[in-house]
Amino acid sequence: MSYTPLHGPGHPPVVPRDLDTELWLARDFTAEVAAANVHEHAAMIKAAAGLYYRLAALVAALDAERGEGQ
Repeated sequence: MSYTPLHGPGHPPVVPRDLDTELWLARDFTAEVAAANVHEHAAMIKAAAGLYYRLAALVAALDAERGEGQ
């Protein structure tokens, strides 16, 4: 079985929008994937990848607002 990470060193960095936008996007996507069927492999891959990206962008936006990670 091969291994493919959700995000690896070869992927482009997450570039966040402003904090309010990222928070809205995270809430919106969380609500969208909440109804995903856990028995559908493709739906779970989409949810995991999307939630990873939304969380990474939210954390980056928080870091940027706090002046960290530069």
